[in-house]
Amino acid sequence: MRANSHDSTSYWARDVEVVVRGTQVGGPRENYANLFNDTAAAYALALDWRISGDRKRGAAAARILNAWARTLKTITGTSDRYLASGIYGYQLAIAGETLRDFPGWSQTDQAAFHKMLLDVIAPMNRDFLTHHNGAKIDHYWANWDLCNLASLMAIGILTDHRDLYEQAREYYLHGEGNGAIGKAAWQVYPGGLAQWQESGRDQGHSLMGLGLAGTICEMAWQQGDDLFAADDNRLLAAARYVARYNLGQDVPYTTYTNSDVTQSVISDKMRGQVRPVWALIFNHYVKRKGLEAPELQEMIRKNGIDGGGGDYGPNSGGFDQLGYGTLTSTRP
Repeated sequence: MRANSHDSTSYWARDVEVVVRGTQVGGPRENYANLFNDTAAAYALALDWRISGDRKRGAAAARILNAWARTLKTITGTSDRYLASGIYGYQLAIAGETLRDFPGWSQTDQAAFHKMLLDVIAPMNRDFLTHHNGAKIDHYWANWDLCNLASLMAIGILTDHRDLYEQAREYYLHGEGNGAIGKAAWQVYPGGLAQWQESGRDQGHSLMGLGLAGTICEMAWQQGDDLFAADDNRLLAAARYVARYNLGQDVPYTTYTNSDVTQSVISDKMRGQVRPVWALIFNHYVKRKGLEAPELQEMIRKNGIDGGGGDYGPNSGGFDQLGYGTLTSTRP
């Protein structure tokens, strides 16, 4: 983690009032890289403080979160603004939760941070999950729902808003959109495999969706709810499916159809891409629960130790997960 430049006490926030993701003709230029870099830094510094006790790192994390709490007023752009509200919403909330009992982060500053999340980000999460930007319920891919579910759940936990947490939990279990686990891992096969909803699109977004689902399940687990076990361990079946294909092995595939596309073959686009999504899922199902998942074990062996934001490229895809799963999830 300390090899990543974001885990540095010299890191300073680049906060703005209006975050823009997705460029419209005549509209403002995108600037959301400010937010995803700052969020990665806040999390790495907060996690480092929690492990090492380095107060300078804790203070640097608080400085970043305070800057965005004071400054951020809105997130705009194309429909991609809902990706920003989801991805960076859950990451900010988890960074805040990680730093929550740092003595140098005052209750006043924490309250301001909570208010920003509740006023700016959570309403966008709820709006997307309710209205889907005016589109048909099956239009948006699973990761769009999942990132907004992760954000709503993380904000609910951090700010002690049970209604937000329960809305996210119930949607993951029974929702109408593609982020519900029965729709994200929609086709079950013999042998413990389940086809992921984005498998015919590309493998990068399939990995992203798995990582988000794992994050949701782990947050719920810490609250006493076992979403990992939902639908007969459906997330494990999907993880094994995606891992097996990205290890170069064959998997069954059923034609996927929604209101916009028909995908008759699994996509080899981004096949073999590395993202830090496996450690959390593997350690829950195999180490906590004692289940078999040889594909996940092989994927972890192949990919090595998880990095964090920025270790998987400089663009937004390299920051979709907080990362450092080897550090935070590995258990005996």
